[in-house]
Amino acid sequence: MEENRKKDHQALLNHGEENELEAFGYRTQHLRKAVCLIASMLTCGILQLMFYWRPHWRVWATCIPCSLQEADTVLLRTTDEFQRYMRKKVLCLYLSTLKFPVSKNSKESVVADRHSVINQAVMKPELKIRCIQVQKIRYVWNNLEKQFQKVGLLEDSNSCYDIHHTFGLGLTTEEQEVRRLVCGPNAIEVEIQPILKLLVKQVLNPFYVLQAFTLTLWLSQGYIEYSVAIIILSVISIVLSVYDLRQQSVKLHNLVEDHNKVQVTVFVKDKGLQELESHLLVPGDVLILPGKFLLPCDAVLIEGNCVVNESMLTGESIPVTKTPLPQTENTMPWKSHSLEDYRKHVLFCGTEVIQVKPAGQGPVRAVVLRTGYNTAKGDLVRSILYPRPLNFKLYSDAFKFMMFLACLGVVGFFYALGIYMHHGVPPRDTAPMALILLTLTVPPVLPAALTIGIVYAQKRLKKKKIFCISPQRINMCGQINLVCFDKTGTLTEDGLDLWGTVPTADNCFQDVHSFASGKALPWGPLCAAMASCHSLILLDGTIQGDPLDLKMFEGTAWKMEGHGVDSCKFGMSGSNILKPGPKASQSPVEAITILHQFPFSSSLQRMSVIAQLAGEDHFHVYMKGAPEMVARFCRSETVPRNFPQEMRNYTVQGFRVIAFAHKALKMGRLLEVKYLAREKVESELTFLGLLIMENRLKKETKPVLKELSEARIRTVMITGDNLQTAITVAKNSEMIPQGSQVIIVEANEPEEFAPASVTWQLVENQDTGPGRNETYINMGNSSVPDGRRGSCHHFAMSGKSYQVIFQHFNNLLPKILVNGTIFARMSPGQKSSLVEEFQKLNYYVGMCGDGANDCGALKMAHVGISLSEQEASVASPFTSKTANIECVPHLIREGRAALVSSFGVFKYLTMYGIIEFIGILLLYWQLQLFGNYQYLMQDIAITLMVCLTMSSTHAYPKLAPYRPAGQLLSPPLLLSVFLNSCFSCIVQIFAFLYVKQQPWYCEVYKYLFSFLLLSALGLTIFILFSDSQDIYHGMEFIPTITSWRVLILAVALIQFCVAFFVEDAILQNRELWLFIKKKFGFYSKSQYRNWQKKLAEDSTWPPTNKTDYSGDGKNGFYINGGYESHEQIPKRKLELGGQTTEQHFWTRL
Repeated sequence: MEENRKKDHQALLNHGEENELEAFGYRTQHLRKAVCLIASMLTCGILQLMFYWRPHWRVWATCIPCSLQEADTVLLRTTDEFQRYMRKKVLCLYLSTLKFPVSKNSKESVVADRHSVINQAVMKPELKIRCIQVQKIRYVWNNLEKQFQKVGLLEDSNSCYDIHHTFGLGLTTEEQEVRRLVCGPNAIEVEIQPILKLLVKQVLNPFYVLQAFTLTLWLSQGYIEYSVAIIILSVISIVLSVYDLRQQSVKLHNLVEDHNKVQVTVFVKDKGLQELESHLLVPGDVLILPGKFLLPCDAVLIEGNCVVNESMLTGESIPVTKTPLPQTENTMPWKSHSLEDYRKHVLFCGTEVIQVKPAGQGPVRAVVLRTGYNTAKGDLVRSILYPRPLNFKLYSDAFKFMMFLACLGVVGFFYALGIYMHHGVPPRDTAPMALILLTLTVPPVLPAALTIGIVYAQKRLKKKKIFCISPQRINMCGQINLVCFDKTGTLTEDGLDLWGTVPTADNCFQDVHSFASGKALPWGPLCAAMASCHSLILLDGTIQGDPLDLKMFEGTAWKMEGHGVDSCKFGMSGSNILKPGPKASQSPVEAITILHQFPFSSSLQRMSVIAQLAGEDHFHVYMKGAPEMVARFCRSETVPRNFPQEMRNYTVQGFRVIAFAHKALKMGRLLEVKYLAREKVESELTFLGLLIMENRLKKETKPVLKELSEARIRTVMITGDNLQTAITVAKNSEMIPQGSQVIIVEANEPEEFAPASVTWQLVENQDTGPGRNETYINMGNSSVPDGRRGSCHHFAMSGKSYQVIFQHFNNLLPKILVNGTIFARMSPGQKSSLVEEFQKLNYYVGMCGDGANDCGALKMAHVGISLSEQEASVASPFTSKTANIECVPHLIREGRAALVSSFGVFKYLTMYGIIEFIGILLLYWQLQLFGNYQYLMQDIAITLMVCLTMSSTHAYPKLAPYRPAGQLLSPPLLLSVFLNSCFSCIVQIFAFLYVKQQPWYCEVYKYLFSFLLLSALGLTIFILFSDSQDIYHGMEFIPTITSWRVLILAVALIQFCVAFFVEDAILQNRELWLFIKKKFGFYSKSQYRNWQKKLAEDSTWPPTNKTDYSGDGKNGFYINGGYESHEQIPKRKLELGGQTTEQHFWTRL
């Protein structure tokens, strides 16, 4: 019973998604609400302020737990490590408010879509729907599933058949009205925040509330000038923050405003075409695509083809061809039917349709899939409005530090109470003095100290054309110790140069046609494939599309004409006509028409077209893609026997190789073409040959990789290209240093009678003749030389092998990753997974890429850097407008500078607060306090200027071979603060006791113990030795003899020398700390460090030229027995094994 009640009380929202939330049901109790209201009045609003900061406290205080079915308030909690709370009121929508009657019969559906949550959300006979609005997304209560579910989108459970037949003819007017009421408007509205609201939010920040309380105390004690100065600084800070937030709000509002003002044409059931504003669109509407058109929603294409510019999503302005969703009759969900390739049917909100290609006489149609903030653009805007907090150790350490300082303040509070009560001071005077000491230990600018370095770094990055949409990640850049790079367009030039073609005939490769010869490509099936198998379009008289496709098409010397030219000759309107150009070789074919496309996808690694040659009554299929993939779809007798050797011959030299295949389609009717399944088209093909393209390294690649290597930052290549090509590029760029061994890891799925297997093949360098230095696979019984074993080997594998190892050899994966350098033929999902696996080994991972394939990995990495022409990429927190990897060391340098300066300012302010605290404790002993102008000098003239100037230090031009400290709670920093505070305490106590023995000492006046800082040394010495009566009066000093002033200066200089020696010679001595670590047996707790150490001790690692099977180990996994035993791990290491990397003091070294 209790278990059922708990289950009814809570549920999950967005289960398994990035924004997963726990929902708890509560019902408001009016008596509790009244008690809280009275308590708020009695506490002068302090209770309301606490409820504002902690919304869950308000819910717990005013409500009682109940089932979500009965709740009028829902408490939401994020399921991540931050456990943030949100409070939402349950709203009710009534279908009875619609202009037409809605059936109250519980057996009748409200909408025609049987999968729709709307049918299950309507409570009959009340015709009521309960909902909540969370971060711009509306959720309705599903009465059957007993949970809140999203509305504003078509359910993923719809099959291709459902989408075509349930929505293909449009929605009725009544169903549109129901969906508009339940789903809300199709609008991405960003409110321009009123200045007053922003001001109130800033003022109610806990630090400003604490500062207001502190200033009230100072004013009550007569510190008028000091308080006014702090108030002015606080007002300036608040005004600047409000101005910045307002500007961001206006900029974001202007970015999305046009989205809500698009005129669209929809097809309404039984009424035909209807024009309306885009904010009236609902999921399920049939949208007519007229031509050039900015998409106001996400939609799935059901008829016709179109070409879309998706630069808003990917940063690439390359046109993308979209094809209609197939009309299959199975019940499989439509996304599952298309696997990872479902995006080829989806038109995303915010992208621009630049060309439509109707299939037959009807217009190009799409069914609205998602509206409003559920769309791709809406998701982008939401990620800006509600950024995910960063789990960086620095910020949690800072909070712990501030808690310690607050505890120190509590000690001071009781100390002040004791002193003042001992001297018989009235409670009226005692209380404010004790409260002043309570608030002094935490400097009000301390939180800003961690971000001020970021502000300067962001400005410097902007000058280098590196733009940032997540400034908090700049500090994280300083901790990066592994960078993953895409290959094409990132390490190598984006544009490829044509090298030659290798046609096939009679199951054999023919002579190479070299493009360098200047001769035209001879006519043949391979030439026809190159001329037609692409996704290029003709836009305003210019051929546009993927650079690789463009270069390949130019190599044929053919030309493209619009579909209006001679289109009737080929019986297909809406298709591009390809004709031989003036420089093309003689061809018996007058023209080629592309009838249908199966677009390229990185997961499928291929594309196909159906084309028709002029004068023929049948059709042709042409395919191009990764050679290994294309060969799979060809008849085995057409693939040359020496195909692997020929492939290797080119890939080991760094060439990019693309294969082509062809078959004739014997079909009589043209209209049948668009209904052909891809599986049927891409089968029983004839292998045509290879296209060889040169992929040169960018000139910046080698120096940058060398710089990162010298800084001991690992570099890894993650590419969709061929494995051998990737190995060659890695060697040419010296990502794999000369003399290092490369071991190819090849894994195979389990078969009927054989378990999954993993094979290790050693790659060797061999000189094949004068002037040639090529790399070949050695399948013999070679082994890694003993002297190099374990230290200079690099693993290389394909995406297929990675997937098999991930699933069947999970214990083997970390061992491969600590030395894995090349990952080829990786799909977008595998790239993201690989980045995540590196993070599990406690690497701080950077990802640098330029294409849509890298979006997932850019989001997953600690630091994602997009090389894009767009100023801000959707996926990546950093975007470089300079399209080479020079931005990576720039970013790491600025990250380190920001991190070090943040630490420096934080340490200075902490020591300043503690030292001032000690001085005030001594003054309180005499019932005295610093003077008004003394505080002005210390807090404003010295401390503020130090904070502003210390963080403005530029990054060091060379990357050091070790990272700065990533945590505040590290021995050097703690000892630095502690020892400096102790030195100052000793000097102050000595001076305090010594001054009381002087004949001129008088307890009536206040005295300043000067805290000498290097930045204020001249001013301090001037004040110390000046005899100006104005200074004595303003600073509340008493005149002393010259010898006493000299003594103060001497003691201060001695303290400075001692502190400087301890800080520089001991605390910042990296060699000393490494010696201490080694002497006392402290080990890094980073997973990758542990694996490196264990593997270095294993004489059998790395394996070479052998095969292991998943059944060799227990539970079907590959296990190396040596690592399962504790005997090989030092005892001290086992004792520390329970601590994570970041929790250990010595990890920073």
